[in-house]
Amino acid sequence: MAEKTVSRAVLLESSEESLQLFGKRDRYFTLIEDNFEVHLLPRGFELLIEGPEEEVEPLYQMFQELLRSVRRGHFLSSREFEYALKLTREGKVKLLRELFSELLLVTPRGKQIRPKTIGQKRYLEAMRRQDIVLCIGPAGTGKTYLALAMAIDALKKKQVQRLILARPAVEAGEHLGFLPGDFQEKVDPYLRPVYDGLYDLLGVELFQKYRERGIIEVAPLAYMRGRTLDDSFVILDEGQNSTSEQMKMFLTRLGFGSQAVVTGDITQIDLPRERESGLAEAPRILGRVEGIALVYLTEKDVVRHPLVQNIIKAYEAYESGRESDQ
Repeated sequence: MAEKTVSRAVLLESSEESLQLFGKRDRYFTLIEDNFEVHLLPRGFELLIEGPEEEVEPLYQMFQELLRSVRRGHFLSSREFEYALKLTREGKVKLLRELFSELLLVTPRGKQIRPKTIGQKRYLEAMRRQDIVLCIGPAGTGKTYLALAMAIDALKKKQVQRLILARPAVEAGEHLGFLPGDFQEKVDPYLRPVYDGLYDLLGVELFQKYRERGIIEVAPLAYMRGRTLDDSFVILDEGQNSTSEQMKMFLTRLGFGSQAVVTGDITQIDLPRERESGLAEAPRILGRVEGIALVYLTEKDVVRHPLVQNIIKAYEAYESGRESDQ
C-alpha cells in the first residue's frame, strides 16, 4: 500500500521569524531533509512541507511549537533548533512546549536564561522541589550556570538573603602554590569560573556591590567548616574534588530557610588516587534520603560547541574499552 503523501503550510509573520525558524540562508533545511523524508518549499513567509504523513506531521508540530515560543519573545539559537529537531526525530515533539515555555531570568544584557534540554529542565525542577540537589554530569551541561541562575532568581525574589559559593581548592595537575600575591589572589584562579558566571548573570558592578555587602560570598570549601548557613542559597561547584569528609561537612552546614546545590563531573576527579570523591560516594549514602534529589546529566545535555558531545562520547568509549581490557 502506497504511503499517504500530504502537504502542510507553516505561516510566518515576519522576516525575523523566518530567520529564526529557517536559519540564515535557510540553512536548517539541509538538517531537516537529512533527518526526514520530506521536501521543503519556502514561499516568502510560508513554508510548505511535503512528504509521507508520518514524516510531515511531527515536523509541522515542531514548527508550530517553535513559532509559539518565538512569538513569546524567545530568541531561538541554532543549538536549540538542532535539539528540537532531535526530539522530533525521536517522537518527543510534545516535550518542546514544556521545554521552551520556561524563562528563568533575563540578564542585564538581555540574555534569556532558560533550560535548553530536557535534562536541564528536570534539573531546574529538582532545585525548585528539594532543599538539597546533587547534580552530576560532564562538562558543558550547564550544571553550575543554572545553579547560579536559580540562586540569583531566589535572591532577587527575596527567598534567600545570601548566595554562598564554594569550590575545593584542588589543583588539576598544575602547582599554583608559588603564585605571587596574598591569599585571595592565590585562590582566585580556582574561583574564576564562578566569577565569570556571576558577571554574566548580574553584571560586574552589581556583583561587586553584592560582594562588598556580604550578600554574595565566594570562598574555598575549607572556609565552610564550623558555620551554620541560614536563609542562604549555597552552591558547591566542582564537587567531585571534595573528599568524603568535606562533602559531609558541606551538606551539614545547611540552616533554616536554606538550599544547597552540589555540582560536579565524576569523570574529572583531581584528588589523589587513594582518596574517594565525596560526590562519587554521596549517591550511595544519600540516594534514599527524603528531601535530597540526585540529577544526572549526560552528553545529550551539552550546550557548548557540538564537538563537545562527540569528545565526551569518544572518551567514554575509550575508558569503557580500557576497563574491559583490565
